[in-house]
Amino acid sequence: MERIKLKKMAEMLAGSEGKTQIISEPVDITDKNFDSFITANRLAVVDFWADWCAPCRAIAPIVKELAREYAGKVVFGKLNVDENPETPTRFGIMGIPTLMIFKNGRPVDTIVGAVPKRVLVSRISSHL
Repeated sequence: MERIKLKKMAEMLAGSEGKTQIISEPVDITDKNFDSFITANRLAVVDFWADWCAPCRAIAPIVKELAREYAGKVVFGKLNVDENPETPTRFGIMGIPTLMIFKNGRPVDTIVGAVPKRVLVSRISSHL
């Protein structure tokens, strides 16, 4: 089943000429497609957030900007912790916003709290 999900994710990311599609907006992810998302992308940043969280709302425009700036290099995803409690529990997410950086499907860095854009750029760039 997981192999089918990965194939579908790869097909979604593939362009009409077999080129990888450049994703320049954060992708909404869920508990169900989380594993497929992080394994289908060499470098992925997942924003764990909630609607009621003011710091989450403050950092959202920065995440959106970074998705455009890193398009083709890094794929950004957003996971609502209220609607998808399994994944945050699995990774021990205790506070939001939390941004986790995944490289080849494995977590390599975690950033907790609404930090300045320059901090995010520095942490993400170190994994390119």
